[in-house]
Amino acid sequence: MQLSDFYYDLPQELIAQDPLLKRDNSRLMVLNRAEETIEHKHFYDVISYLKEGDCLVINDTKVIPARLIGEKEGTGAAIEVLLLKRLDDCTWETLVKPGKKARVGARIIFGGGKLVGEVIDIVEEGNRIVRFEYEGIFEEILDELGQMPLPPYITHKLEDKNRYQTVYAEHEGSAAAPTAGLHFTKELLEEIKAKGIKIAHVTLHVGLGTFRPVKEDNILDHHMHSEFYVIDEKAAETINETKKNGGRIIAVGTTSTRTLETVADENGMLRACSGWTDIFIYPGYKFKAIDGLITNFHLPESTLLMLVSALYSREKILEAYKVAVEERYRFFSFGDAMLIL
Repeated sequence: MQLSDFYYDLPQELIAQDPLLKRDNSRLMVLNRAEETIEHKHFYDVISYLKEGDCLVINDTKVIPARLIGEKEGTGAAIEVLLLKRLDDCTWETLVKPGKKARVGARIIFGGGKLVGEVIDIVEEGNRIVRFEYEGIFEEILDELGQMPLPPYITHKLEDKNRYQTVYAEHEGSAAAPTAGLHFTKELLEEIKAKGIKIAHVTLHVGLGTFRPVKEDNILDHHMHSEFYVIDEKAAETINETKKNGGRIIAVGTTSTRTLETVADENGMLRACSGWTDIFIYPGYKFKAIDGLITNFHLPESTLLMLVSALYSREKILEAYKVAVEERYRFFSFGDAMLIL
């Protein structure tokens, strides 16, 4: 399977630069796999496609202000550090720009010395292991000095940090938002619960894979980076009971999907556990856990587009994306949504 099989032409002006004033006013494209139909709705209409006894699975990870702008000790050269994976209290795997200024031993000063990082190793694909020195509580310093790590295709300044968080974000640790969940409001979630639809929380901290494009022509040669997940007893029980009672499992986002599919047995049953996943889902994959998916519109030739193409057919997804372009849907993180049932 070739990378070019997942290409589509996207006009730049359709890349959403700002979130809408109201989260659930985004548009919603509904794909019915059984009837092979496409409907155009708004996100607040999603409730009409959910049935009593279904279960929505949401990823309650919280984005940290992981983008730090500092200067190299001795030269004053500007250096950007993106925190990707915490290795211990003071040490992180990071993405550093420009990398040539961050050799082992280089020290980077942030906030006039409130935080100092030293590059102690260079690992896979040039990522830097950075050990930080500081006084006080790291999270408080990061909240003061860090910026939200918006994707590179968003060039506008984000006025409200909370708009790059879901309304149910709880467990800190992500370098990017699980963007399908950005469309939900607290009020909509309450309406969904009142209809008899269960909501299960899982956690997957979104990491490096979000920032790495697929470079291999043969997608099977692509290596996914691992991300940490948690499924607790309550979530596992809720999802398993839904399955046993004949309800549908609707994943909110590709991150929830990857978490569930990592843990599910052949019958789609889950157990409470935590660990690291590097699962790569592409066409030909047989889903065990999920029956439907709420997701955003993804980058051409991305692993996220491949996952969605595994749930429906590649041809049908690319056909839907073509319609989305024609209908002027908004794409990517702050863009519109798709429901696949």
